[in-house]
Amino acid sequence: MGSKPEKLHLFLLILLFTSLYSSSSSAVTLQSSFPKEALPTKSGYLTVNSTTGSAIFYTYYEAQKPRMNLSETPIIIWLQGGPGCSSMLGNFYELGPFRVSSSLRHNVEHLSLEPNPGSWNRVFGVLFLDNPIGTGFSIASNPEEIPRNQHDVAKHLFIATRKFVALDKLFENRPIYLTGESYAGKYVPGFGYYTLKKNEGLPKSRRLNLAGVAIGNGLTDPEAQVGTHAVNAYYSGLINEKQKTQLEKLQMEAIRLTKNGNWSEATSARSRVLNTLSNMTGLATLYDFRKLKPYEDELVAKFLSNVEIKRALNARESIVFDICSDLVGKVLHEDVMKSVRYMVEFLVKNTKVLLYQGQCDLRDGVVSTEAWMKKMKWEGIGKFLEAERNVWRVNDELAGYVQKWENLTHAVVMNAGHLVPTDQAVNSQAMIEGWVLEKGLFATRLKQKPSNMGKSL
Repeated sequence: MGSKPEKLHLFLLILLFTSLYSSSSSAVTLQSSFPKEALPTKSGYLTVNSTTGSAIFYTYYEAQKPRMNLSETPIIIWLQGGPGCSSMLGNFYELGPFRVSSSLRHNVEHLSLEPNPGSWNRVFGVLFLDNPIGTGFSIASNPEEIPRNQHDVAKHLFIATRKFVALDKLFENRPIYLTGESYAGKYVPGFGYYTLKKNEGLPKSRRLNLAGVAIGNGLTDPEAQVGTHAVNAYYSGLINEKQKTQLEKLQMEAIRLTKNGNWSEATSARSRVLNTLSNMTGLATLYDFRKLKPYEDELVAKFLSNVEIKRALNARESIVFDICSDLVGKVLHEDVMKSVRYMVEFLVKNTKVLLYQGQCDLRDGVVSTEAWMKKMKWEGIGKFLEAERNVWRVNDELAGYVQKWENLTHAVVMNAGHLVPTDQAVNSQAMIEGWVLEKGLFATRLKQKPSNMGKSL
């Protein structure tokens, strides 16, 4: 039997996990403590400035069923978009091993963690980084230190990732794949570009073993992408011709300001395009035109507000967790309309690139991405555009479409919106595993006959 102080301590812990705290709609309680199997393999902080103490928060999950020695097992790095949104959204709502779920009983919302059947760490290690500093649980010693451009974002990511690799001998030579969605359509190319350039001047022991980059529903070349919203909505039956004309005028203004380098005004002009489209259509969210209500990402914020959960993750307990940081968003306001297409062009010549979109995303979806892909300055782009777009199936069911030529792969995920892993967990898992391991339609050289097309992992 334990002592009275020990019993009191245990009682207080139980109270912490079952106590109610107020929310806008109902009371909320955590159904149980953090399941041991849901804890990260490693988590904490990677310092990017030893003088000020600014640091990037991370959670790492080792592969559940690696197909090779751990020293050779790929590591996937996930970066959330925003700018300024926490990768804990990706962790606990999209592709991590456990997802936050909610149930309502007696007007009390119960939050719990449930296993994710489509987790990306099934055969790979997955590293979630709260990027840039000031985002999520990451620490910015002062606002002036938050990066204002993709070079500085990448510099911090490179420092943090090298420090992560140094944590364990098993990490040293493992291939690294950079992945992310939305505004990470700029982070991922920026980080990849910086890494390849930086590696050139470093001894092999200090390089990052970059093996590829994957961008989901990314904002990468905003000038080309902002010009697609009207035609996309019109041919989707969501607006009429008069509204299409009105929207096109707003788009042209955003493009004009971008061409002139009026970055802040251009960003605001893009926001007017999206807000107008939202008002015209009356949709619950442009992130997925099928949804009757937006993605429930607030569940993650509620979950991570609990002090015991913060403690379990080795996060600083004093930080008030927000899914997206308004401060970081303001700092990067002028960066929004700047293109990083040239970085993707450099990457596709030097490593493999996957671009994927959910079919139902109206913000950074298929039409938006194809608009800038066609403009790529890469000797293989002509052959890519002429390549077959193959029907992709997972477990004998239609999952989407895959088009590939040499280093560039494009995947459209059916019945998914902006957050592809949330909407299609198993199919997104099959996609990332197929691409990394070069299996099925994601193989380097397609040899399948038409009758065999669509086979996947």
